[in-house]
Amino acid sequence: MERKKYIAEFLGTFTLVFVGAGCVCADSYLVKAGSQGFGLLGIAIAFGFVVVAIVYSLGYISGAHINPAVTVSMIMTNRMDLDNGLKYIFSQLAGASCAGFLLRILFPEALYSTFLGTCVLGSGVTVMQAILMETVITFLLVFVVYATVIDKRANPTIAGFAIGFVVLFGVMVGGTISGGSLNPARVFGPAIASGHFTNHYVWWVGPILGGVVAGFVYEYLFAEKREEVLFKKALEKTKGLLREAQKIKELVGKRITSLHH
Repeated sequence: MERKKYIAEFLGTFTLVFVGAGCVCADSYLVKAGSQGFGLLGIAIAFGFVVVAIVYSLGYISGAHINPAVTVSMIMTNRMDLDNGLKYIFSQLAGASCAGFLLRILFPEALYSTFLGTCVLGSGVTVMQAILMETVITFLLVFVVYATVIDKRANPTIAGFAIGFVVLFGVMVGGTISGGSLNPARVFGPAIASGHFTNHYVWWVGPILGGVVAGFVYEYLFAEKREEVLFKKALEKTKGLLREAQKIKELVGKRITSLHH
């Protein structure tokens, strides 16, 4: 069963990078050919809706993290053990890398024009601005993950669209600043295939920082305390036992009454 989770993370991250970064590569080809291309909105829509598809198709198997920032946050808030988390991250990076090298074969010219869809800093943007942007948009993403997937009080049927739309809006807002990554694996795959690692740490520091902060904020301010959950379960169990005891008492009472008659 555990192996299925790692395969799901591999396939999910592969799909995210292949479709998302692939859309960036295809856009560069269209622009070079004189077409209008997809533009930032089209690329954002591609990223957002592929995440929707992944969450609904693989979420029930692995939780569809497909993002080291999500996994690290889960580890830090004790939602996942370290060993399992590291295997998730390895699977994510492996899937992203395979997608990156496949894009290199399919879009060879994009190796030089867009670095196979690797995120880069916008014109005039500083490293600190890029890290701040990645921190904020990933905070929002991971917060929504906790609110729709982790918190059992939420309606799981909305999770895919909620997460996908946050990714879509995050790419739109962050696209001209930091590329709108929200995900270290999404940058790592194209980067390792293209060899472009300029300021690469930006897309690790920002997303992981944002994800960890989001996890702690949700856990301490919004999540049901685990002690309360355990107390509620114990209370329900006690109520159940009392109901059974009452039934037994009534049966015994009826039996005694029938014997007296």
